[in-house]
Amino acid sequence: MDVQDIRAKSEDELKESLTDLKKEQFNLRFQRVTGQVENTARIRQVRREIARIKTVMGERTKGA
Repeated sequence: MDVQDIRAKSEDELKESLTDLKKEQFNLRFQRVTGQVENTARIRQVRREIARIKTVMGERTKGA
């Protein structure tokens, strides 16, 4: 997901995406500790997507 897709979403959609990504991040952390994680790059991708969403949400609150 790139920034343009994130900017096109509504505030509720962003909150829902953020919740889903945080759950996925939580599960990936557990998988990493137990040695079950298959795609280690996904951890970094999820972390960066969370940061992108938070950045867009922050920009919207500052702009409003």
